[in-house]
Amino acid sequence: MPDIPTTEEAVRLAFVQQASSCRGLGSPFTASLCTLAASRLTAAYPVGAKILSWSGDPSPSGDSVPLRLAGALHALVLSGSGEQLASVYPPHTAEADNLWHAVEHACRSHESFILDRLQSAPQTNEVRRSAALLPGFLTISSLFHKPMVLSEVGASAGLNLHWDHYDYRLGDMAWALQPSPVLIAPQWTGPAPPSVPIHIASRAGCDLNPLDPARDEDVLRLLSYIWADQADRLERTRFALSIAASNRQIVERADAVDWLTQRLQPVHEDQVHVIYHTIAWQYLPRYSQEKGETLIAAAGARATQTAPLARLQMEADDQKHSAALTLQIWPSGEKHLIGRADFHGRWIEWTGWPGLH
Repeated sequence: MPDIPTTEEAVRLAFVQQASSCRGLGSPFTASLCTLAASRLTAAYPVGAKILSWSGDPSPSGDSVPLRLAGALHALVLSGSGEQLASVYPPHTAEADNLWHAVEHACRSHESFILDRLQSAPQTNEVRRSAALLPGFLTISSLFHKPMVLSEVGASAGLNLHWDHYDYRLGDMAWALQPSPVLIAPQWTGPAPPSVPIHIASRAGCDLNPLDPARDEDVLRLLSYIWADQADRLERTRFALSIAASNRQIVERADAVDWLTQRLQPVHEDQVHVIYHTIAWQYLPRYSQEKGETLIAAAGARATQTAPLARLQMEADDQKHSAALTLQIWPSGEKHLIGRADFHGRWIEWTGWPGLH
């Protein structure tokens, strides 16, 4: 069934919702940008017309149209292509009228670039989300005591495929397998995660539009989706990109369901196969989500005590302003909410696996 164009009101509401989210996530600049777009965007030029007649769900929980526009504009600033825009972007400050004037000028002057960027979903690959993944992986290791085969859906540039290359502080717990320039220290509440060894047998990831951390154009794309007034995120991501580039772990260009079909075929005897994803499942079409769930459930039904399967997720649910951390394991099929996390990994409320200390 083809997408039905949404109403203009729905698009403007998406920008209002995104502005609220940005304020809560510590980006007043992006909040202001989205607030201006919500009230001032016009169909008088092609970029505005495309956005206001969006086909699909423009909201932050759907196609994230506001972040698509914000990313395209930030890319122009980072690349040096939008000089007028750069003059009103952080670290500079500007009045609302001046900021919007520069935005409209960019939309007209760089029309083809922005229209092209609007076609792709945001790829934030937020490195701090690894702090929510690590206690999940420690839990899996504690439950099975087996080397892990990692399969990440929506891996983007593979930064969260390399979660074991970072340095962490989770409450009173310090964790690192080797020295790292990337330090991730979220605000932590709850018990300490299990303190057990972790061994990774192999890893792979897929994405519809994978980014190469060794390619300048792809680095620009990834950095552009980081909000312009969050310098610490930009710096952390640059370090993580350098780590990923040096490891040359190439993310496969593939549809998630097709890739999962192949990844779930082999039996990994004496290893635990971990399927995981962070704020990625929502971007799959509904039919792909349903088929993916069926594939994973079928693989779970084939799992054994010596070749178990686990699914670790950090995804949005019905609670606003945070994501649910869930873990399901097979062959038992047991599933639990093991915590909640800020979408950018700034804080983690850890619950843990019942009965596991």
